[in-house]
Amino acid sequence: MALLELRENGLYCPQGNFYIDPWREVDMAIITHAHADHARWGMHHYLAHEDSAKILKYRLGESISLETMAYGKSIIRNGVKVSLHPAGHIPGSAQVRMEYKGEVSVVSGDYKTEADGVSTPFEPVRCHQFISECTFGLPIYHWEPQEVVFKAINQWWKDNASQGRCSVIYAYSLGKAQRILKYLNLENGPVYLHGAIWNSNRALIENGISLPQAEKVAEVIPKQQYGTALVLAPPSAAGTPWLKKLSPYRTAACSGWMNIRGARRRRAMDAGFVLSDHADWNGLNEAIAATGAEDILLTHGFSHTFARYLSDKGFNAKVLDTLFVGETADALDD
Repeated sequence: MALLELRENGLYCPQGNFYIDPWREVDMAIITHAHADHARWGMHHYLAHEDSAKILKYRLGESISLETMAYGKSIIRNGVKVSLHPAGHIPGSAQVRMEYKGEVSVVSGDYKTEADGVSTPFEPVRCHQFISECTFGLPIYHWEPQEVVFKAINQWWKDNASQGRCSVIYAYSLGKAQRILKYLNLENGPVYLHGAIWNSNRALIENGISLPQAEKVAEVIPKQQYGTALVLAPPSAAGTPWLKKLSPYRTAACSGWMNIRGARRRRAMDAGFVLSDHADWNGLNEAIAATGAEDILLTHGFSHTFARYLSDKGFNAKVLDTLFVGETADALDD
């Protein structure tokens, strides 16, 4: 790993004197995206993509020292050329490209290869070393095109509405909730948002990201209006008193883990839809091949199994143990 080394604070570039998505206090942190396992409070200075500015300040505090730049633009730090490139994971997500003396390393953060219509689509970046997640790095994980998934979601909502039951979908408040909102069929009924999602939407809209309008769930809204509604809520809302105002309701989870038989039952959901903001098996393999990299470092997910698979295909693949978690099977929120 020519340009990066793993230290107790996270992934560090010694020549550039900066960290990427560090998990402890450092002077300079380059952030791939605003999810909590990648963007942590307490860094002296942050650098991220410009679409992440408002959501980072909402999550980490208005007073953080934050510098932003556009995709494809570059800065030089102690001779290291640093640029950000689309990761397609959530709005503002970026791969970090580093170049020094002809060597190029790319840290992908989290990514997906299917264009979702909300995030800037993933773009492979040619490099010598590629640091990749592998949250769903097993061949059993294969995503259907999102239009198929959203057709099923909208039909489920329509069926519930015809019975006067509110449809509650649990989804990460940053990224997945906005993706679902964009493709809902508003002819089925009104859409309401849990406060955590509503606040995330406000920050993203302030950053210039276009999202459909939706009201926040509130006591002043007549209970009968929820009868044909779809409500987006974070997973942490499941089983809480907050749901009482929505009764009667049906619940669903949107996650890549819904690909596993029994996952919906273990979560006590009425329905489950396979929708992830991480690359599936094919996406991971296509992304890695497109980089042209020979050295592959794998983080969070089925890293050991995937490393063996890539090694058998001729890559120099190794596991990089980090504190990143990706989309976990039992996550309460992002």
